[in-house]
Formats: sequence, structure tokens, C-alpha cells
Amino acid sequence: MASRLASRAASYLRIQVTHRGFASVVKDLNYANSHEWVKVDGKSATIGITDHAQDHLGDVVFVELPEVGVAVKQGEGFGAVESVKATSDVYSPVSGKVVEVNEVLNSSPGLLFFVPG
Repeated sequence: MASRLASRAASYLRIQVTHRGFASVVKDLNYANSHEWVKVDGKSATIGITDHAQDHLGDVVFVELPEVGVAVKQGEGFGAVESVKATSDVYSPVSGKVVEVNEVLNSSPGLLFFVPG
């Protein structure tokens, strides 16, 4: 009886989902429990935040970036993301020295949500 009701209910239930209904897992990215990802390329690494974190943040209004040359340690904060909903620290999934930052994020913080292919 319950399965028949569920089946009937499902035929009348319509759910609208956004294009980000599920977090995507991108090949060659490693993920941290704190919702950052890292893409390692030789001795360099690119760091970003996961779809899950992006969905919870909403529209980003400010990104705090580390200075070039600063040493970062795995598991420690190195920046922050401020959105219309909240401010969240960004933790480094790896240890190393910052050799480059995306300066465009200073004027266009929404680009933080770009994931390399």
C-alpha cells in the first residue's frame, strides 16, 4: 500500500532544481574536509573551494587573498570569502609558498567559483 501511494505521489510531485543540484567531482582535483580543492601540477598547486561551499555561500562580495611569497601550512587559514550570507575562512589543503594569486578576484570576486577543467 505504501509503495503504491509513493508511486502515485511521485507522479504528481514536481521539484525544481538549480543547475547545481549536486556537487560535482572533477577529475584531478583532491578535496579537503574543509571544502577546499587542490589541483597539483608538478611542483605547483591551484586551490579553490568546492561546489558545496559555493552553494552555501551564495553571492560572493569580497575575497581576501594571501600575499605572494607568504608560506601557507596545510590545514591553516590563508584567506577568507565574504558573501551576502556569511564570511568563511579558506584553509590550505597543502603546505607551500604562494607564488601567484588571481588578482582579478579583487574586482570580480564571483570568479572564485570557476573550476579548472
